Amino acid sequence: MQFHTQLLNALATRLRQERMQQDLSREQLAAVCGVSPSFIRDAESHPGRCSLELMLRLMQGLGLQASITGWASDVAQPDTAQAAPRAPEINP
Repeated sequence: MQFHTQLLNALATRLRQERMQQDLSREQLAAVCGVSPSFIRDAESHPGRCSLELMLRLMQGLGLQASITGWASDVAQPDTAQAAPRAPEINP
């Protein structure tokens, strides 16, 4: 599965907005997630350099859940051999 920069940038923007709405500093979120404050800064400004695992850890630290849609099994297709694959979407 490949995540495009646009998707990661959107996720990072949403995570930063949520952190700010919860009135959390980078240091506070870092302490909750077990990462460094510089990682939070990097994740928010350069998400393509972060692993999905660490991005998910940030989401959990903010009390968010992720759902991935677009899997072939999510879509009822009469003839799956002809169905074009869809890119998964992440909805934080």
